Amino acid sequence: MLTDGRVPHYFHWLLGVYATSEEIISSKTNLLDGCSQRVIGAVNGFLVFSIITSFTALVVVASGNIQWSSLLETNFAAAPQSIPIIALSFVYQNVVPVLCTNLEGDLSKVRKAIVLGTAIPLALFLIWDAVILGTIPGFAESGTITDPLQQLRSSNGTVGPIVEAFSFLAIGTSYIGFVLGLSDFIADLLKLPSGQNKPLTYLVTLFPPLVLSLLDPEIFFKALDFAGTYGVLVLFGVFPAAMSWSERYSNDLEAPISPIVPGGKLTLSFVMGGALLVIFSEIFKDIMQLQGLH
Repeated sequence: MLTDGRVPHYFHWLLGVYATSEEIISSKTNLLDGCSQRVIGAVNGFLVFSIITSFTALVVVASGNIQWSSLLETNFAAAPQSIPIIALSFVYQNVVPVLCTNLEGDLSKVRKAIVLGTAIPLALFLIWDAVILGTIPGFAESGTITDPLQQLRSSNGTVGPIVEAFSFLAIGTSYIGFVLGLSDFIADLLKLPSGQNKPLTYLVTLFPPLVLSLLDPEIFFKALDFAGTYGVLVLFGVFPAAMSWSERYSNDLEAPISPIVPGGKLTLSFVMGGALLVIFSEIFKDIMQLQGLH
């Protein structure tokens, strides 16, 4: 349920939740070279348990004053504003190659991991949406933009420490997944040997965002819409569908590629068309805003 433009204002806070999927679907991934799989599995299990525990505590504390009638309020005109944030929130395709490697290319296990790894954070998002929309009503009537977490903290002193704990865990697990995926990509790009310590890849992965975050601590929030629209929807919306189309239906291939995802051209067209629609809508909106400044 979407009410006003509220979703974008708190949706980004839960960006780290989807990292739970990365922990569940990559429980055999090496976080540090040389660590045993048993240790890594234990660390992953602890992180997942801690995130779910802190999230559950936050929901229980924050949902004490839910007004169920507020969940019936809708404004679907605000839905398109949330698409870039939603796309950015559920992007984990960059760790799929690492996942496939660690699951030894077992298609059944890969499918199960991706489905479960998507379903769990999706459930957490929906629960959190219900809590926020139900406990902080009146945005439409007041016409003001309010930070839901700040309002919860001011009304309940217990929320603050839980938010800090959950945020720390969410950010930590997000870094694990993204560092693994991006460092693996950089190693391939630089043609570095696999299975070895890669200080250069970790340096290239971590140093640029560290510098940017130190120069402008608010840059992450400023980049959310831009990255979700132009970065994520192009890299993980348009390109994969176009590549799949080329692999499946190109006449240059000696043998056709068996499709893993059903739906054929209809599914691929829907993915590419939906991504392009959002991209061009955002371009049009940005152009209109620029014209309004002159």
